[in-house]
Amino acid sequence: MSTPSPSADLVNGLELAQAMIRRPSVTPRDEGALDVLQQALDKLGFTCERMVFDAEGLAPVDNLYARLGTEAPNFCFAGHTDVVPVGDGWTTEPFGAAIIDGQLYGRGASDMKCAIAAFVAAAADFLKKSGKPRGSISLLITGDEEGDAVNGTRKVLELLKSRGERIDACVVGEPTNPTKLGEMIKIGRRGSLGAKLTVFGTPGHVGYPHLADNPIPRLMKMLSAIVETPLDAGTAHFQPSTVAITTIDVGNTASNVIPGAAHAAFNIRFNDLHTGDALIKWLRTTCDRVAGDGMYELKTRISGESFLTPPGPLSTLVSNAVKSVLGVTPELSTTGGTSDARFIKDFCPVCEFGLVGQTMHKADERCAVTDLTNLEAVYKNILENYFTAGAR
Repeated sequence: MSTPSPSADLVNGLELAQAMIRRPSVTPRDEGALDVLQQALDKLGFTCERMVFDAEGLAPVDNLYARLGTEAPNFCFAGHTDVVPVGDGWTTEPFGAAIIDGQLYGRGASDMKCAIAAFVAAAADFLKKSGKPRGSISLLITGDEEGDAVNGTRKVLELLKSRGERIDACVVGEPTNPTKLGEMIKIGRRGSLGAKLTVFGTPGHVGYPHLADNPIPRLMKMLSAIVETPLDAGTAHFQPSTVAITTIDVGNTASNVIPGAAHAAFNIRFNDLHTGDALIKWLRTTCDRVAGDGMYELKTRISGESFLTPPGPLSTLVSNAVKSVLGVTPELSTTGGTSDARFIKDFCPVCEFGLVGQTMHKADERCAVTDLTNLEAVYKNILENYFTAGAR
């Protein structure tokens, strides 16, 4: 370790969180959120690189990769400054970052600007105490996690790989805890497959059904065949895969007309017994069997494959930090939705630990100020133990 950094006391986690929340960075807009973060990292001596990608005809996305040090190992913190739209029902200004009764309110407070601020403050405390480590600390922060997730984390990772830059371990700061800080670490995620099914028929008068071909009963039979048999019973680290129908729509405003088409959408959250491609093949086989000679169209999109970082050095490192700071033993889980860890897992071991997720994406999203402080202490403990012999 080198001598402590005199600039490391220039970051206040709460103030940094408030400054980022006040930037209305509804995906994919940045609105200066990454500028706020970069200013804090510049003070700590990080080399900051902005990476803007606009592939596939989508809106440009601003990303930030910041690194302190050039040597291995490279410990990375990953996250996002983009947030979902505000929506209705707020009792406070969504981007006001007000503190009320010990709670910091604002869109992105839980998911996940406060976690980013906590890590930067933890890095500052670590540098002030220990100086620059034998290795590197980096942050990979995207503005595209809540959106299409095309021009964000995975593009940054591809660029790093192309120039031979390696990440050795990564913690993602998504809100992983159901009700209380310290309850849960994510060591994997289920895959996600979205599907839109359209069944075609022949429209006609309801009084002469024999002259029409009603697509609705056929759609119902196809959906029943998809959901009636469980895909699996789960695995050691994953809950059973699930199929959720999200909409059935005909768009028929006339009560005496048989429609010419019927539509449905559904999502499959799948564990490591399946791949997205295998599930698509199963869906088509099932639909072909039920449809017979009937016409249908199936459109699918795999937004992420299932993955698992088996319990090992990284999950132990994070678990020990949680136990040391909070006095609780976290569950190692794979529940919940998708995250950018699905891209990072192809490059290095990854796990997720952040704040309580009860209010994420909701009106009056908030974070307890004490949780922000405690998360900072957890992240600092992780850094301290990672950069000691035998902790990685």
